[in-house]
Amino acid sequence: MATQKTLNDLFLDTLKDIYFAEKQILKALPKMARAAQAEEGKAGFLKHRDETQAQVERLEEIFELLGKPARGKTCEAIQGLIAEGEEIIEEYKGTAALDAGLISSAQSVEHYEIARYGTLIAWAKQLGLKAAVPLLEANLAEEVATDKKLTELATASANAKGARAA
Repeated sequence: MATQKTLNDLFLDTLKDIYFAEKQILKALPKMARAAQAEEGKAGFLKHRDETQAQVERLEEIFELLGKPARGKTCEAIQGLIAEGEEIIEEYKGTAALDAGLISSAQSVEHYEIARYGTLIAWAKQLGLKAAVPLLEANLAEEVATDKKLTELATASANAKGARAA
C-alpha cells in the first residue's frame, strides 16, 4: 500500500515548487530587463531581481527550519509562464507593444507566486510552523507590491504606447 501523504508533505512539495520557481525567475528577470524599452521597466525588472534574491534566501531559511535541504522541484507552470514571456520578447521585439507584453507576462508570474505564497501561509499556520509564517508573508507582500507597480506602469504608459503603431 502507498504511503499516506500528509499536509506536511504537501507543504514541503509546494515549498520546493516555489523555490524552483523563484530560482527560474532570477534567471529570467535580467533578460526581461534587457528586452524592456522603457527605462522604468528596465529598472523595475532589475529591482525585482534583487527582491527575488531575498525571497530565495527566506525560502532557504524555511528549509533550514524544517531541517530539509533547500531543493527545488520542477515547476511546469513557471516554466510555461517564462516560455510565454520569451515568446513575447521574440515576437514583439522592436514594437511599441513589447513593454505591455513584458508587463503582462510578469504579472502572470506574480499571480502564480501570490497564489503559492497565500497557500503556503495558510498551511504553515495549520501545521504550527510559526517561524515560517512571517518569512512567507514577507515574500507575499513583495509579490503583491510588485504586481501593483506593474499595473501602474502598464496603465501609466506601456499600454498606451502599445496601442499606437510603431
